[in-house]
Amino acid sequence: MQYTASILILFMLTHAASMVAACDQRKNTESENKHAISEGERHNKLHVGRFSGEFVASVLPENWEKMTFRGLKPTHYELAEVEDRVVIRAESISSSSGLIRRTEIDLSEYPVIEWSWKVENILEKGDVYSKDGDDYPARIYVIFDYDLKNLGWINRNIIRLLRRFYGEVPARAINYIYANHAETGTVVQNPYTDLVMMVVVDSGEEHIGKWRTHQRNIYDDYIEIYGEAPPPVGGLAIMTDSDDTGESAVAYFGNICFLRE
Repeated sequence: MQYTASILILFMLTHAASMVAACDQRKNTESENKHAISEGERHNKLHVGRFSGEFVASVLPENWEKMTFRGLKPTHYELAEVEDRVVIRAESISSSSGLIRRTEIDLSEYPVIEWSWKVENILEKGDVYSKDGDDYPARIYVIFDYDLKNLGWINRNIIRLLRRFYGEVPARAINYIYANHAETGTVVQNPYTDLVMMVVVDSGEEHIGKWRTHQRNIYDDYIEIYGEAPPPVGGLAIMTDSDDTGESAVAYFGNICFLRE
C-alpha cells in the first residue's frame, strides 16, 4: 500500500511538473510572439508621443517639456483621461506656449507623421493672414534641424535676437493647424515670420467636439514648400494659443508617431 501511494505521488509530481513546463513554454511562445509584434511595429512606427500609456497623475508626458515664450502667459497642459484613454488636455486663456519633444528624426526613413486631436471651439477672431489673428486651438509644430549658416545674414541675426528675447525660435518649421475659416489645404506663411509655414488640415465648426486623425507626409510637404529635401526633424511640439485674439480655447491631443511610407 505504501509502495502504491509512493508511485501515485511520484506520478502526480511528474504530471504537475510537465504541466508547469508546458505552461511556461506557452507563456514563452506568447511572449516571443508579442515581442515579435512589438519589434515589427517599432520597425514601421516611431512613437514620439504615446500619451495613452501615461499616468494621469504625471505632471508631463515622458520626454516632453514646456516650450514657453518670454513675456507671454503660458497655456495650461495636463494629462487627462478622456473617453477611456489618456490624452493631453490644453487650455488657453489669452495665452501662448507649447509642449515640445526634442528628438532627431530622419524623414527619409520616417516621412509620415500621424496624430489625432479634438477641439472644443474655434477662435472667432482667428486669421491665418494677420498677426492679430495668429491663434489656433490646436497645432502640430514640426521643427527642423536647419543650420543657420544656410540663411542670409539678416535672417541669421534676426533669429539670434529673437531667441535672446523670446526663447524657442526655429530657423525653419511647418505648422499643421486647426483654423477657423481658412480653406483646408491652404499653405500660408506665418504672419510673424517667413521662416515658419502653416498648413491648414482642419477648419471651421463642422468637426468641433470630434476626434480627428491626420497623416501628413512631411518630406513631401517640405519639398513642396521649400523646394529642397528636408533636414532632420529636430523637435516636435503641440500647441494651443490665443494670446493675439484674447480669446480662449480647449483642445485635446492623442498619440503622435512617425511612419515609414
